[in-house]
Amino acid sequence: MRIRCAFNRHSFTAMLFDSPPARDFVSSLPLELTIEDYSTNEKIVYLPRKLTEDGSALFAGEAPGDICYYAPWGNLAFFHGSYRYSKGLIRLGRLEDGIQPLLTRGKYPLRIELLS
Repeated sequence: MRIRCAFNRHSFTAMLFDSPPARDFVSSLPLELTIEDYSTNEKIVYLPRKLTEDGSALFAGEAPGDICYYAPWGNLAFFHGSYRYSKGLIRLGRLEDGIQPLLTRGKYPLRIELLS
């Protein structure tokens, strides 16, 4: 499953894993949301509803470019810097085009859509 995200003249694609949380996320697309900075290593997006946590588990190999769902808050996290797994974090997929768009600081309207 591939998605396109667009904000502030940036557009990037991501490949999502075939998992229950990723499929649940895709079922809600397209979405018009807001993307904003959180800390120094990620941008976040609050979803309109919580996703299933079925099939989630501890993971390793955390890296910039990961897209995760943080179940306790119901938000997506687009990581552009180093991070560590924490309880409630579910990796959904990876950016295909690199992290450069995520380095644009600020709060912007964001469109997320499924690519066919």
